[in-house]
Amino acid sequence: MGKTIRFGIIGCGLMGREFASASARWCHLTADIPRPEIVGICDTNESSHKWFTDNFPSIKTVATDYMILLGRKDIDAIYCALPHVLHEQVYIDVIRSGKHLLGEKPFGIDKPANDRILEAIRQNPDVVVRCASEFPYFPACQMLIRWLREDRCGRILEVKAGFNHASDLDVTKPVNWKRKKAINGEYGCMGDLGIHTQHVPFRMGWIPKNVYAFLSDIVTTRPDGKGGTAPCDTYDNATLVCSCNDKDGNEFPMFIETKRMSPGSTNDWYLRVTGMKASVYFTSDDANAFHYLYSEGKEQAWSRVAIGNKPLFPTITGDIFEFGFSDSILQMWASFLQEIEGQSVGFGCFTPVETHISHTLLTAALESHETKRAVDIVL
Repeated sequence: MGKTIRFGIIGCGLMGREFASASARWCHLTADIPRPEIVGICDTNESSHKWFTDNFPSIKTVATDYMILLGRKDIDAIYCALPHVLHEQVYIDVIRSGKHLLGEKPFGIDKPANDRILEAIRQNPDVVVRCASEFPYFPACQMLIRWLREDRCGRILEVKAGFNHASDLDVTKPVNWKRKKAINGEYGCMGDLGIHTQHVPFRMGWIPKNVYAFLSDIVTTRPDGKGGTAPCDTYDNATLVCSCNDKDGNEFPMFIETKRMSPGSTNDWYLRVTGMKASVYFTSDDANAFHYLYSEGKEQAWSRVAIGNKPLFPTITGDIFEFGFSDSILQMWASFLQEIEGQSVGFGCFTPVETHISHTLLTAALESHETKRAVDIVL
């Protein structure tokens, strides 16, 4: 058995359970990757503790105050999944405690909060800090990334990236913290969904130079769960048009959409890149397929290849079988554990520098929407 890295979880909700479940599946991986062990949990909702303690006998510390976890010498790293308004203080405290951190997006409720988190990282250079983003780890998306790195698309004509849901079309759905500006932040849907759309483009070097944004606050009130109504004051849908340069300095448009009200979408993450030589496409709605098109002749046709289970980090699963969301979570965590160890990773987790780019883009998008003009992005 290889090295074990002992983790504490702050925030025992949906994604905290996903990480814990991934740690229990670590034997699924066949590569020599350090193993995470859940030894501490923290959530102010004590009823959320039971699932963890019932399923993970390795847990030694159960708390409602996250500082208790940060004071434990038997915890090496932290996974933090909390509402956006809590990111700044908790992330900074984790970093200053000397524990490695994988935090959820958007890595601060706004740009000033993100700036202060990044300053804490600069002051603690031995701490490995990353932001969660699992969708690029689907094998079919990894195939798309390989094509881009091999320059098989040629000159880029345009890029389209999006992450869309439809559950908010139900206007009887009770309001939650993601629909409240004070907790979610002014970015609205962009803060909660945006980093997923940006991970691959930013990693390819496609950094927006400017942005024109159209933001929609469609449903302004929702049931409060107590028989009344409550304000729903965040943006439901966002469409951004950005100008980027390819590696040769050629300019092209990049379209980014993040929508909570997208008819027909359940959890649709997609990336489409069109080029002079070839075009490529991946969508989580067809998660095991890589789509490509060669730009030859007067007529072109899309081809679809079923990739199967051929992930970045090899597993015991046969390559003819399907790959799913829980598998992408496992792959993302394998990448983070490798990065903690300073090992080379074929495709790494979203970095703090990339969160800075994201916040700069989204802050400019807010200004663009208010002024109805394109806004330059200054990094």
